[in-house]
Amino acid sequence: MLRPRIIPCLLVRNKGLVKTVKFDSSKYVGDPINAVKIFNEKEADELIVLDIDATVNCTPPDFVMIQKLAAECRMPLCYGGGVTSVEHAKRIIGLGVEKVAISAAAIADPKLISAIAAEIGSQSVVVVLDVKKSFFGKHEVYTHNGQKRSGRTPVEVAQEAEKLGAGEILINSIDNDGQMKGYDLDLAVKVREAIHLPMSFIGGAGSLADIERLVSTCGVIGASAGSLFVFKGAYRAVLINYPDRAQKEEIFRSAMSERSNSRK
Repeated sequence: MLRPRIIPCLLVRNKGLVKTVKFDSSKYVGDPINAVKIFNEKEADELIVLDIDATVNCTPPDFVMIQKLAAECRMPLCYGGGVTSVEHAKRIIGLGVEKVAISAAAIADPKLISAIAAEIGSQSVVVVLDVKKSFFGKHEVYTHNGQKRSGRTPVEVAQEAEKLGAGEILINSIDNDGQMKGYDLDLAVKVREAIHLPMSFIGGAGSLADIERLVSTCGVIGASAGSLFVFKGAYRAVLINYPDRAQKEEIFRSAMSERSNSRK
């Protein structure tokens, strides 16, 4: 039986772990390898690592770092950043990573989704959509760290990715990134109802209650977060954390119960 997943998302810049606010104002928060070790101990469901500068700087994936991360990680690992070819994806999978995330390259050349899926399997292809709301309230997909508009809605791109063989969609809310004020549930629902693929959502979680609301709203989903799992307290002291098994069970039980009641 499929279950919701709670997924830490680590952002990497210059080999260091950082956290951003609305894709800007990055703050160094530590070493990604040390963070992986801690999430191993806390038995995280899955881990996402994104190199946020690779695409902007037109650099290929850092295969040395990826190998180190994969060797240390004891949970399913998804890696994204600088992936622009089938060869990149195959090499990443060969290093022991379970999923490869593609974003700007998938927008620029949608056929790349099919080509990569044919080589490594659809289940290992994650299409990441960075989404920002326009002045008029319309959601639009952006690339290159939120700097470049695609002119397309997340629903359009997600449906296209599904048809082309993607195995999962990851929605990243630029507006809510680092805000810790809750997920954009309207965006989450729009995409969730438009596709049949597994979906994960990141951007805005500030408490476990936010994760519960996302799950109760969308059902079986990957609830991802960055700030929530690297900061603690009102002053955002750096402290890697993650809910224990009992806390996760309570989140899922409450969320699914609320979801069931809302449908009656």
